Amino acid sequence: MPSLEEHGGGRSKELSAPKLRVDTPERAGLDPEETRLLVRDVVDLTAGDEPWAPGAVVVAGRGPVIAVREASGWAVRYSAYDPATDTGVELPVRARVPMTVDTPFDLASLTKLFTSVAAVQQIERGTLGIDARIGAYLPDFREAAAHDITVRQLLTHTSGLRPELPLYDCADDAARLELLRAEAPSGEPGAHGYGYGYSDLNMLLLQQLLERLTGRTLDILVREGITRPLGMTSTDFGPCPGAAATEDQRRPWAKADRGMLRGVVHDENAWALGGVAGHAGLFSTGQDLAVFCRTLLAGGSYGPARILGPDFVELLLTPPGLGFAVDQPWFMGELAGEGAVGHTGFTGTSLVIDPATDTFVVLLANTVHPVRRAPDSGPRALVGTRMAMAVR
Repeated sequence: MPSLEEHGGGRSKELSAPKLRVDTPERAGLDPEETRLLVRDVVDLTAGDEPWAPGAVVVAGRGPVIAVREASGWAVRYSAYDPATDTGVELPVRARVPMTVDTPFDLASLTKLFTSVAAVQQIERGTLGIDARIGAYLPDFREAAAHDITVRQLLTHTSGLRPELPLYDCADDAARLELLRAEAPSGEPGAHGYGYGYSDLNMLLLQQLLERLTGRTLDILVREGITRPLGMTSTDFGPCPGAAATEDQRRPWAKADRGMLRGVVHDENAWALGGVAGHAGLFSTGQDLAVFCRTLLAGGSYGPARILGPDFVELLLTPPGLGFAVDQPWFMGELAGEGAVGHTGFTGTSLVIDPATDTFVVLLANTVHPVRRAPDSGPRALVGTRMAMAVR
């Protein structure tokens, strides 16, 4: 099998891309007034008694320049959630933990992007076919094999699999694995059958496939193939003790009784799977995610490292996107259009990459601290709109 150095996750003599540097909006070709308003809007999200999030970090830039890098609010503000009053139990100010630009976050579903890149790396190496049937690699996953689910269908959420399974209620790993093996799609897989249906199970099956194919666990594949070559030293699967706090996770509003969470994965299924899952489990910082964004905008290279060739980055980002969502105004705002791509995470995380303008924006927030609420992506869309205005 080709080495990491030959096919992603290593160095390339042919391809090199400038590394990120912090500079002014003007040097990045951005409107300084719009970037100032972007920062103001993010600060406002964390203000008051009932903020959108207790704390947030925004990192945005164009080309190799980071023009916005700001933290606001608290990484830890509450000790618990009080269901009787439907409010958080606030810590004394001296006991709270301020948010900083280096605070790690539970990325939640942004993990799917890294799983997708790991899969496309195998496609580039020729060890995995994008239209290959899952049954060829995982014959013991009976229903996926019987319905001819393909790698492409997992990556584009057209497999017909339901959004999730209660793996957190299973007695042990063997029971969890059997539940996945026996899961049948709700309809005929493929764009001409069931069509699009967002599902964590797609990435869990993809994780199983990648681990079976390579003989390495997903955390090692991500570390060796993506984060280590790119110098993303603050990105890894948990535990991550210094991370922003998430939820006081208790039934009936959650699916497990775990108390206030900090530095351990929020997603109940990822937790049940030991913290390493294809759909959730990674922790990272705004700076590291800026490197990830810049790498994709530069065709898969960052400095002397290359994790994908340009053609395979194009495959990853071309509509409908492999793992990435394409042109979704509900969280991208006015950045949506002409092929902007990105993703959101349940804990309050998001990133958007716009190849047309060579821009990116990362918004990390702990919106589920101290308890999950009805999703509100309006602030994410506002940040995307501010960034689009800054380009204009």
